[in-house]
Amino acid sequence: MAKRQTAVIGAGISGLGATKCCLDEDLEPTCSERNGDIGGLWKFQKSTSEKMPSIYKSVTINTSKEMMCFSDFPIPDHFPNYMHNSKFMDYFRMYARHFGLLKYIRFKTKVRSVRKRPAFPFSGQWDVVVEANGKQEALVFDGVLVCSGHHTDPYLPLQSFPGIEKFEGCYFHSREYKSPEDFSGKRIIVIGIGNSGVDIAVELSHVAKQPTFRELGNGPLSQHPTVSDDLPNHIISGRVQVKPNVKEFTETDAIFEDGSREESIVVIFPTGYSFSFPFLDGLIEVTNNKVSLYKLVFPPDLEKPTLAVIGLVQPLGIVQPLGIILPIAELQSRWATRVIKGLSHLPSVKTMMADIAQRERAMEKRYVKTPRHTIQVDHIEYMDEITALVGAKPNLLLLFLSDPKLAVEVFFGPCTPYQYHLQGPGKWAGARRAILTQREWIIKPLRTRITSEDSPASSQLSWIKMAPGGLALLAAGLAYFRYIHRGKQK
Repeated sequence: MAKRQTAVIGAGISGLGATKCCLDEDLEPTCSERNGDIGGLWKFQKSTSEKMPSIYKSVTINTSKEMMCFSDFPIPDHFPNYMHNSKFMDYFRMYARHFGLLKYIRFKTKVRSVRKRPAFPFSGQWDVVVEANGKQEALVFDGVLVCSGHHTDPYLPLQSFPGIEKFEGCYFHSREYKSPEDFSGKRIIVIGIGNSGVDIAVELSHVAKQPTFRELGNGPLSQHPTVSDDLPNHIISGRVQVKPNVKEFTETDAIFEDGSREESIVVIFPTGYSFSFPFLDGLIEVTNNKVSLYKLVFPPDLEKPTLAVIGLVQPLGIVQPLGIILPIAELQSRWATRVIKGLSHLPSVKTMMADIAQRERAMEKRYVKTPRHTIQVDHIEYMDEITALVGAKPNLLLLFLSDPKLAVEVFFGPCTPYQYHLQGPGKWAGARRAILTQREWIIKPLRTRITSEDSPASSQLSWIKMAPGGLALLAAGLAYFRYIHRGKQK
């Protein structure tokens, strides 16, 4: 029987994982990437082109490597815990080479359209038109995984700033920002206090004249959080100034709500992105960054579920507040490929629509109503939700009975992606070892020399002491092991 042909659109972090998941399920992937390299958003480029994601030169991940890796391919232990984008790209190349993904990727190839293949009833197949070297080609696929990301269309809320149309100074979206050298001695206003806005303001403070920034949103819990180690120090030392809203612009100045003004300025808008799927020809409607997708993956009204969107999430967490898209996208791909292959099944349209409506209500209740807050998910809760659909959610009770040491680390330790490969479809033999050694891998980059005091036991103790409530966790762990040991003696 011929393998099901599956189109993967994009070779960023979502597309790489999706291509590998296709191979795991014995599907035949063809990945189309409009760029000349893998990595998507994380591929630094000096120049920006239309509808292409882009980062600035200094970008470093704000999530630790153990939380942000592919679930069956740990990031090397000597890599920094918080990697520069170039190091992250090194990891992607290692992943692609290890699993032989590059031969399935067609670079500099744009997907122009994806349409249902004419048939009644719908066969589940898709007509896909791609373009490379100025020539178009029509292909037929049994399934489609859309991995184009949600950093596609820069969002500039210019309508919120009266007078901006007559402002003669320079203003642009943060997507155009690459490095601080061109802004030496200039006055900078950064409008928005998301992660990119904070990073840019802090970086420019070393060369510019006291950058100022202001936030666009409402209360402290109505938006997803911003993470920065440097910002408090830069504010308290006066290198970055926080200002209220910009009331209006004149030809040369920005006037703030408190009456103060800045002249001869450069204005940077790190105000996020809108996403769209123009190549889907209206198949998935996007209104103010809202989409109706079951579990943020499947269109609910398809006759056959052979098209899925991967990586269209903004994850939130307690320990790692923002940014863990990679392992979530990988899980979505594991689920989607099983659905496309017919190994997993979706509920009724009515049930899916009810789930979508419930998610939207919860989102509106929790966050300020803006295009920025439409695809938020709670990291661990959503990972468990999708893994349950895959059939690979860890059974902690069974784990405590069969492997207490591993169970304790899964229950009390960080929620690293490896635990979703312990059981069920896609079980990985290396998952147990990866979980039991993950703390050592975190410590490894911090060790500049080996001392006689270094030992696995001492490092484990140091982690427990450093953690909040560490003594309580240690006591609970010891009590549990004593209980297990007594049970074995009996």
